[in-house]
Amino acid sequence: QVRLVESGGGLVQAGGSLRLACAASGTISSINTMRWYRQAPGNQRELVAVISSISSTNYADSVKGRFTISRDNAKKTVYLQMNSLKAEDTAVYYCNVGVRQIGDPYDRTYWGQGTQVTVSS
Repeated sequence: QVRLVESGGGLVQAGGSLRLACAASGTISSINTMRWYRQAPGNQRELVAVISSISSTNYADSVKGRFTISRDNAKKTVYLQMNSLKAEDTAVYYCNVGVRQIGDPYDRTYWGQGTQVTVSS
């Protein structure tokens, strides 16, 4: 079994910063691509940032220059540093991680439980 636990959400004023974390645990052989998604009320879930196993990154246009995704392989954790937050960044943020479990020949993706980020204007 693989479990993803997110932390770091909260309420912040516009222009402020938050750092999200998503820690994986379980019978993990390797962790591959790690992603952050977000979903605002009434909207579809959208991809915010991606980091590959070799730490190449990609971002949605709406967050480029403000958000930074990073990973700590030893801690099996992915982070999302969010700066210059705007009201439109308000959403539930979810991590999505590709994992190969010990003894499993296939990669599988897992979702975190979500963490609320609210930016007040």
